[in-house]
Amino acid sequence: MDLRQLSYFVAVAEERQFTRAAERVSVAQPAVSAQIGRLERELGERLFHRDPRTVTLTPAGDALLPHARAALAAAERGRDTIASLRGMLTGRLRVGVAGPVDHRLAETLGEFHRRHPAIEIVVSQQQNEPLLLAVATGEIDAAVVGLGAHPLPPAVEAREVAIEPLVVCLHREHELAGRTTITLAGLREQPLLMLPQGSGLRAVVLGACRELGFVPRVAGEAAELRSLVELAGVGLGVAIVPRSVAEGATTLRLTRPELWRRTALAWNREGSSPAGRAFLALAEERFAPQG
Repeated sequence: MDLRQLSYFVAVAEERQFTRAAERVSVAQPAVSAQIGRLERELGERLFHRDPRTVTLTPAGDALLPHARAALAAAERGRDTIASLRGMLTGRLRVGVAGPVDHRLAETLGEFHRRHPAIEIVVSQQQNEPLLLAVATGEIDAAVVGLGAHPLPPAVEAREVAIEPLVVCLHREHELAGRTTITLAGLREQPLLMLPQGSGLRAVVLGACRELGFVPRVAGEAAELRSLVELAGVGLGVAIVPRSVAEGATTLRLTRPELWRRTALAWNREGSSPAGRAFLALAEERFAPQG
């Protein structure tokens, strides 16, 4: 098993097709197929289910994928570390964000680029859980995530950088709109609009509902917080969102319990690339905690 084989394997797993994977790694498709075949023979397991249109991972392939990604990330960090010995940081900075890029992250990345112009910056937007997994495996250097109801992976360190209350957003003519506050239990029968599975905010809300002994009725999902506000505003349900997102909308203060969105900067405690360490040092200055 070598890095070339692992890079081909990851490309096929992510592209779900040998032809697109070959284009991605800039080699001929038969070469990719041959290397995957050698890897399967070496491991004694088939890694992909193949059909004429697409390929999918077998259980063995699914088990190998996070380790392959971690090995490739470690090799890239090693190359970047050696390059940094020449006195100029090069390579790639990989930053993840659960939600939109806010002004602090944008300003930090802008300053980082001015200080280290030779480093390529890659920003990925995902839900909380896949971002934290990517930090834990070393696929990304740092992430701005929500602290939810689930514990962080063992390899991940995080520092809280912002906290704000959650409010209930609803249609201006909703039966509850004349109130100023609502308990979480008071939403038991209400259709809730939520972020998709894997989001930190959803985990916070569902965890609080479980503690009160009920499962909320999820009526719809949207990938962005502002979309939840818009959907609640036209009467499709009620949404529990951070106060800053609901500006201009009809809202109620959530009580018993009060819920909060806690945002954190996360990184891998077991090591990062030189670019990642430089970014974290700068982020320590720029991401002062906000209330």
